[in-house]
Amino acid sequence: MARDPKQNPRGGHADLHAHAIDADAVQGRARAYAASKGIPFTQMRQRVLALLAASGKPMAAYEIAEKLSDARRVQAVQVYRALEFLQEAGCVHRLASQSSYFACDHQHGSGETVVFMVCSQCGAVQEAASNLVARGLLGVAKTSGFKPLHPIVELEGECASCNSQPAR
Repeated sequence: MARDPKQNPRGGHADLHAHAIDADAVQGRARAYAASKGIPFTQMRQRVLALLAASGKPMAAYEIAEKLSDARRVQAVQVYRALEFLQEAGCVHRLASQSSYFACDHQHGSGETVVFMVCSQCGAVQEAASNLVARGLLGVAKTSGFKPLHPIVELEGECASCNSQPAR
């Protein structure tokens, strides 16, 4: 049976319902952040962000380096530096469970608890802020004397599109 070109290797339909990113808005935020810190918004930072915004799915740093390589090979360390800056700027998130990164055009509040819902079928990522989850996490942390800095929860399952697909 031929593989559907719209399917990713995990069998899902990421191209059919990938999260659309406003690339101009997220790049504008990254440029404004760089200006506020008095540092340049380098071509590498711009290229990494543009690739992630266009991909609509999480990507590993080595995958980013490979896709950005042309006549000159892009080193993973260059990509990691750009990703670090883009995370600080709030334009990219890291999925710890997959060691991958994706662009974000939301403006999250400081200390806001973010829930990443990762589809195990197509790889799509949805995100939402949750005060209810925040209260629960803060309550658990408080009982043990732990102070969370960046409360993030990753939830793996099936997105609505994959969940509604008939079984194969």
